[in-house]
Amino acid sequence: MNAPFSVGTDMVETDRIRKSVSRERFLKMVFSEEELELFGKKASPYESMAANWAAKEAFAKALGTGVRGFELKEISCLRDELGAPYLKLSGKAQKAAEGLRFSVSLTHTKEYASAVVLAWSVK
Repeated sequence: MNAPFSVGTDMVETDRIRKSVSRERFLKMVFSEEELELFGKKASPYESMAANWAAKEAFAKALGTGVRGFELKEISCLRDELGAPYLKLSGKAQKAAEGLRFSVSLTHTKEYASAVVLAWSVK
């Protein structure tokens, strides 16, 4: 990210994610253990899975790199005690984001999920 402030956004069809998560390999490549635990608490997890997918893509867009040099599962989109989403980074994703802070907003319907990620420099 070259500017002091950046925005990334993404939207995905929930059915696309519903079909993809039927493959165990996809789940393990994309979602962290903490996210899988979060989804396991939901009666219908697919909307949250789609929103988390969108957050990962929006994060990569806010960085300005796309998904390069890190794995999607290194970006966890979790919820705080009030249900507000936040990003928890690990591994190479954390290293790619050094010196940056992030804010994430999620929304979804049964058909679509969307995320916006704001990134700003703390240096």
